[in-house]
Amino acid sequence: MLVCPFLILITMACQIAAGRLEPCKDVVGGLKAVYLSNFDAFGFDDITFNGTDGEISAIANTPETFKYELKGNNDFNETITTSRENGTTFYEQVLTLNLKKLTPKTHKELKFIVANRPHVFVEDNNGNIFLAGAEFGMDVTAGNITRGVAMADASGYSLTLTGMERQPAEFLDDTLTAVGVTVSATNISDI
Repeated sequence: MLVCPFLILITMACQIAAGRLEPCKDVVGGLKAVYLSNFDAFGFDDITFNGTDGEISAIANTPETFKYELKGNNDFNETITTSRENGTTFYEQVLTLNLKKLTPKTHKELKFIVANRPHVFVEDNNGNIFLAGAEFGMDVTAGNITRGVAMADASGYSLTLTGMERQPAEFLDDTLTAVGVTVSATNISDI
């Protein structure tokens, strides 16, 4: 039996702390709504994370959000990019929204969304809410205004918002209002 005469213990700052069991099959995919907040409504320093599991427990300044209800093909994905050579890791967040029906007031709001880089709260069909673009916001990187060809084709807006963040989109540990976010009652009225 060969025994190594030198035992070197290496302590790293990023230690794995837990395993994970296979979960029950009790979830569904898809998005229920997104809530857009102007980038200057709050800063990353205004976010409080709870120490137990890193969920967002409070956001200062009571930022106002605007709710966009979703049905159908909408998607939120995060791609982890890491480089051993450069010592970097970041999370690319991509949100694809399909908003049905063209209207003058939606056209007007679309221009504001495209010019801004909003923070986006994403609510999935399981009741989870995540904050995307928490530190740097999300930019509209692609979009389409379509009228369709045939009678059954889509007539509406397709937007892709992309963000690059140092952390993944974190869970909120409660509802939007419980963590200090105001959901505006102002809705586009010509739908």
